[in-house]
Amino acid sequence: MLRRSLPIAATIALAFTAPAAVAQNSASAHADILLKENHSWNGTAYTHYPTAPPQLTTLKLTIPPHTALPWHIHPFPNAGYVLEGQLTIQDKATGKERTFKQGEAFAESVDDPHRGVSGDTQTVLLLTYAGTKGSPTSIPLKGEKNEY
Repeated sequence: MLRRSLPIAATIALAFTAPAAVAQNSASAHADILLKENHSWNGTAYTHYPTAPPQLTTLKLTIPPHTALPWHIHPFPNAGYVLEGQLTIQDKATGKERTFKQGEAFAESVDDPHRGVSGDTQTVLLLTYAGTKGSPTSIPLKGEKNEY
C-alpha cells in the first residue's frame, strides 16, 4: 500500500491558515452600579456641564498614610472609587466631611473647595474626570500646592 503525505512546508502552512475553532457564546454581562448621581457627596447639585467636546481622564491616585491633600476645586464632575484604604473628603466652607472606605464610590463636588485625607494606611483611588480638552482636572486654591 502506497502512502501519500503532504510535504512538510504544506503541512505547516495549513496549520497556520486553518481557522481556529472558538466557542462563541452571546450573553449579557452582570453590572453592579457603583455610582449614579446628579449631586456630589456633600449634597451640592450639578447645575451645568461643559458644552465643548468631552475628554475623559482616569487616574490611579496613591496617597500616603496620614496625608491631607491640598485644598482644591474641580471645574467639572468627576467620580472616585476607593481601591485600597479610606478617604475622608472635607468641605472647606461648611466643615462637612464624609469618609469613603475600600469598595465605595463617590461623586466629587464642582467648584467647592475641598480636600481628601487618608487614614492609617495608604489610600489608592481610581478617579474619572469628565472634562474638556485643555482643562485641568484639579485647581489648587491660592497658596496651595497642586493636588497631584
